[in-house]
Order: sequence, then structure tokens, then C-alpha cells
Amino acid sequence: MIIPNYPKTAAISIDMRQELYPLFYNLESGISEYTFAGLYLFRDKYKYTLTRLNTGNILIFGTEDDKSFCMLPFGFPDKKTNKELFNKYHYFKGISEKDTDKYRIPLEKAGFCILEDRDNFDYLYERSNLVNLTGRKFHKKRNMVNAFISNYNYEEKYITHINVGDALDILQKWKEKRIELGLSTVDCESAQEALEMMDTLELTGCITYVDGVPAAYSLGEPINRGKSFVIQFEKAIGDYKGIYQFINRSFASMIDKNITCINREQDLGDPGLRQAKMSYRPDGFVKKYKIFSDSKYCRCERCYGENINN
Repeated sequence: MIIPNYPKTAAISIDMRQELYPLFYNLESGISEYTFAGLYLFRDKYKYTLTRLNTGNILIFGTEDDKSFCMLPFGFPDKKTNKELFNKYHYFKGISEKDTDKYRIPLEKAGFCILEDRDNFDYLYERSNLVNLTGRKFHKKRNMVNAFISNYNYEEKYITHINVGDALDILQKWKEKRIELGLSTVDCESAQEALEMMDTLELTGCITYVDGVPAAYSLGEPINRGKSFVIQFEKAIGDYKGIYQFINRSFASMIDKNITCINREQDLGDPGLRQAKMSYRPDGFVKKYKIFSDSKYCRCERCYGENINN
């Protein structure tokens, strides 16, 4: 499907991959959401649509919590289009640090609210750190990995069309356990589709078997011109001590050796997830920002406080 010219929009479809994949792959921002697979797999959740500006740049629109948003992976449009977009959408999201710094002063002068979106910062790790786990700061992680290696008979395999069914079995059992515990399974449909379409979407993954039984898998893809690798899905089942620490290290060692950085996406404000990601001592973050034209939608300390008081 051809991406329509602004202001017309179209829902993201698999037919757009040939054009969009290289555009997103070559983005230097390193933002985890900006991959074709990431957008396509969550197209229903966020109701993504696309349009093309006369400059050729692609804009992404969506909805979250009944609020419409606009994403600008390739930078801000001209002033006229920018104004039109702010009049139509509640906020801009996924704005890179570079673009935010470049336009912060004129945006703030125009009355826009800029919010550092900490819950959506991507966590970055040097690949070598996740593989080697050297030094005192990784002492506990090393112990967990060693416990797994010592206590279990395991095997690691890349996911292929031959064993993708094993990864799907892991996902199904993971989902059943989450339902049993009353926990969220919100990404299960996307995770299943990612496995079923991994060849088409050019995703890379690995499975860990314990005593011949599928126990865990990781799945993701290279971004930022192949300099980074984003882990999009990671699931494990069973009460195997140290299995998550093991697959974290294992997959980091199995991906292309030219990749120097692992992007483990955001914590979405979940305290447990934030603690887990911080425990690996991130080497940096991909910072993202939200921009609001109306302060009543903004959740920065200043705007939120004023809205409560009013």
C-alpha cells in the first residue's frame, strides 16, 4: 500500500514494510518504537496510521488512553503543519532528545509544555557488559548465571521455522501462568504474531531448553544502522533459578558481533521492571519527550499541580 500524502492517512500494513524498514533502520535516534516491526506488531493497540509530508518525511498517529497523539520519527515539520497537528492531536510523543533540544526554546515561547517522558526512556547497555558480567557491580548477576549453569542441563538454539513452535509453547504457558496469577498479558497477541511473522519481519531470536524442554526465549532486531539491537520480547517459564539472567547474557552473546549496544526498551513506569532494568547498571538511556499544546493534558509537576488546584 502506498502511504498517502498529508493530510490523508492510512493504517500501517505489511505492504509498507519495503519502504519503511530501511527508513527506520537508518534512524540515528535509537528509539525502540521506531522500527517497522515495533509499529506493525502494536498497530491494533495504538491504532497507528501514517501520512507522508511533501518533504518525504513520515508522520505516525495513534491513540492511547483515549487521547490522540502524533509521533515524529524524522523530525518536526514546517511551522504551518506543526500548528495544524497541535490543533488536532492531544500531544506529540516519542520526540528525540536531539529534536527536543533543537526546538525547545521556540516551542516554550509559543506556550507548549515539554515533558521528559522518564517512563519511556530506553535502557542502553554495552553488549560486552551483558556478556562478560565482570566486576563487583555484576557480582549478583554472575552468581545467578552460574547457579543456572551449575544446576541445569541446558541447550541454546536460534529460533527458526523448525523450532518456532517451541517458542510459541513458551509464550502460551507464560500467558496461562500470568492469567492464573491475575497479571497482565497485554503484549501476548503481539508476541505471538512476532514469532509467527519473524521471517517476514526479519526478527532474530533464541530459545533456551532445560533438560530438552523449551524454557525461555528472546526476540528482537537491529536498529540504529546495525549499531544497536533492541530486545522486543523475552519470556521464560518454570522455576529455574537464574534463567532470566542466563538468557539475558546468552542472547547478548549470540547476536551479531558487530552490534555494540543492547536496547532493552522502557520500564513503562512499573517499579519492579524499573528495578530489574536498573540492576543491570545501564550505560545510558535513549531519552524521549512528550510535548503538549494544552496544559490540562500535561503531567509535568507545574501543569499537573495547577490543574489539580483549579
